Amino acid sequence: MLNTAVRDAVLRILPRIKTPAQYIGGERNSVAKDHRQVRGKLCLCFPDAYTIGMSHHGLQVLYTIMNDDPQWACERSFTPWMDFESELRHNRLPLYGLETFTPLSEFDVLGFSLQYEVSYTNLLTMLDLGGIPHFSRERRVSDPLVVAGGPGAQNPELLAPFVDLFVIGDGEESLPWVMEKWMRLKEEATRDGDYTHKRRSNMLAELVGSTTWAYAPEFYEFDYHADGTIAAVNRTRSDVPTEIASCTITQDLDDIPLPTKPVVSFVQTPHDRIAIEIMRGCPWQCRFCQSTVIKRPLRVRSVETIVQAALESYRNSGMNEISLLSLSSSDYPHFEELVKRMHEVFAPLGVNVSLPSLRVNHQLRSVPKLMQGWRRAGLTLAPEVARDDMREQIRKKIKNEDLIEGCREAFKEGMSHVKLYFLCGLPGERQVDLDGIVELAETISAVGKEATGRYKEVTASVSNFIPKPHTPYQWNGMQTREYFRWAGDYLHRQKTNRNVKIKQHDIETSLLEGILTRGDRCVSPGLYEAWKRGARMDGWKECFNAELWWQTFHDLNIDVDFYRTRQRPIGEKLPWDHVNVKKGRAYLEKEQERSVIQLKVMADAVATEGDGEGKGCGG
Repeated sequence: MLNTAVRDAVLRILPRIKTPAQYIGGERNSVAKDHRQVRGKLCLCFPDAYTIGMSHHGLQVLYTIMNDDPQWACERSFTPWMDFESELRHNRLPLYGLETFTPLSEFDVLGFSLQYEVSYTNLLTMLDLGGIPHFSRERRVSDPLVVAGGPGAQNPELLAPFVDLFVIGDGEESLPWVMEKWMRLKEEATRDGDYTHKRRSNMLAELVGSTTWAYAPEFYEFDYHADGTIAAVNRTRSDVPTEIASCTITQDLDDIPLPTKPVVSFVQTPHDRIAIEIMRGCPWQCRFCQSTVIKRPLRVRSVETIVQAALESYRNSGMNEISLLSLSSSDYPHFEELVKRMHEVFAPLGVNVSLPSLRVNHQLRSVPKLMQGWRRAGLTLAPEVARDDMREQIRKKIKNEDLIEGCREAFKEGMSHVKLYFLCGLPGERQVDLDGIVELAETISAVGKEATGRYKEVTASVSNFIPKPHTPYQWNGMQTREYFRWAGDYLHRQKTNRNVKIKQHDIETSLLEGILTRGDRCVSPGLYEAWKRGARMDGWKECFNAELWWQTFHDLNIDVDFYRTRQRPIGEKLPWDHVNVKKGRAYLEKEQERSVIQLKVMADAVATEGDGEGKGCGG
């Protein structure tokens, strides 16, 4: 059922818009259903630009699952770029689902994927343009249920005023359950003719009271100590859970359908390829990594399931590249068999297969030979740090020897360059750790000369470390602006090989992410006010206005350092403690205590090396 009035109005303004194809829908494999023939309507909302959202594998997975059920119509919506937002406002047009141009306000459920915190203002933009009340307390039964999931849901408190329901954990089973439950409750309210907020609130309470992994913030209140720390989290009604667990798929991963008819974008996207998830979870437990915490336990797909899904996706999309996804692809238990089977099936078709997220281990040395005959441009690896003692500290037990020799083999097999991901500002970081980043990158470039006769291009991409909720480092403070600036300058000064590039992530963006990641409901007014003042698309360098944010926090008397850089005592109640992801707080406390002991040993060991290198660096 096409909303022709909205469509025709949109088509009239598209000639004034950059990249209009992202706003018209109708892509290959998209599914447009007649809303009169379904029981409920869901729109998957990705709070970023179309090109980013269409590159997200999880959106394709949920879109396939929900549309495979004949009782639901599932559509997509993305944050419009500023030019299109302006035209929608000027022409008083709503943001809509791409499949039928239906305004967001007419859907039963809106499902937001929170992949990174700097997209939070985009969620507000989408609610506003969609004609949905900004605050949960203002919504009635006739308004869509606003649901959010993804990594951002691990600390739901910053968005608590705006989101009705957070789903913690895997979405493949939880989203269909929420849709079914909400529609039954909504149908009952409709029969009763009761559309009040009170009825909606009771519906929401019944929903979260029926499971363990759904969190409705309106039923929880925070008490604070005089110093601003949290004293207690109290339920406002007894029929909702005290603590929230994580939804974990109970089926075999092979039984969860892969999206073998992916929607094929009309426009170029960053990941313009078929994506196949081969494994969920990670066998390692790095202390800095939130993903390995929230994606436990480890679950794998069989080789044949992966190969057949990839083949079917290729036939349905025509794409000429397949990406095998996981947190650590080379830890897949049947890795060599999988790579050989993929080569056997896809090399004759001229389809390339990429292996992101390779782990640095002994197996890395064999990967380039396994990939003989495939198109090879470069190798991307994440050593995170460059010294063995710091790797012990973060619990990423890899060896420089494996990394260097793996790169040597890659260069011999025709790889043109290597990209390395590092972290800057980890707890206990020392000057020698920064030295190690440059030394390792320059060593790999030199290995390229040994293998091929010329230095190879190596990029060291340096991220500014942010202690994330539900990791052992969650009590640690984030480093300061001054430290990150000093560290970035230091890395550039140490570099001597012109074939090595040091790229540090934007510091101001990292600082904003730090407060949005670690804040509680007291920071929510700052988010809302920054959005009202014009904060948009903060993950994009050309859009991000750091001063707008810092001025807003200052005007509202929000102490950013209290949330961002303050070291929190291990006994302090954290904003996300009631959302117990996987192993829980006791495990994290034990890991943090071990970390503190190791840091002391590391500092003492480096101090004995002389030349003042034992001193901490930065601000």
